[in-house]
Amino acid sequence: MSTDIVAGPTPAGVRVERLVTSGTFTLDGGEWEVDNNVWIVGDDTRCVVIDCAHDPDAILAAIGERELTHILCTHAHNDHIDGAPGVARATGAPIHLHPGDRVLWELTFPDTAPDADLEDGQRIPVGDLELQVRHTPGHAPGAVCLYAEALGVVFSGDTLFNGGPGATGRSFSDYPTIVFSIREQLLTLPPETIVLTGHGDATTIGAEAAGLGQA
Repeated sequence: MSTDIVAGPTPAGVRVERLVTSGTFTLDGGEWEVDNNVWIVGDDTRCVVIDCAHDPDAILAAIGERELTHILCTHAHNDHIDGAPGVARATGAPIHLHPGDRVLWELTFPDTAPDADLEDGQRIPVGDLELQVRHTPGHAPGAVCLYAEALGVVFSGDTLFNGGPGATGRSFSDYPTIVFSIREQLLTLPPETIVLTGHGDATTIGAEAAGLGQA
């Protein structure tokens, strides 16, 4: 597996790389084979990983010799966190998750816990930019999106896809809640903002606003 640079670099060299990993999503007694986007944000020295999905070895290879400072989870469905403990053990980086998703985390890892909470409005430094945490419940109670204003991108996890809101047909999800989250926390961003999703292709805030009748 290899990474593609999808945004940046900033003047100080911070860029966004995408690694696609494959595995199984399990919930409510069902199993689905899925491809996940793993996002690496950083420069040549330090980086963070957003959603350690499926394959710790591939993620560690993509990080290379860089210092990993944060493992950030957009939510705790197993396909977004199953590689996180392995990457954390190998690097010493702390795992961050919104406390609203502890109930989902414990379905996959009942005997361990994340290292730190993510909070709405929190700002996480990455080189010369910051990732702003935006709490977007609906797909999962503790779902968050991460907005990098300096790059003009938002990492939407499974809250918003190319084509509309994330799924809400399983436990701990709710459609009116996800629509409210998208309208309040994402559609308020500049329309040209690139949406980097948990699965599949990118989109823009403007395109998805039009799809939700808010252009």
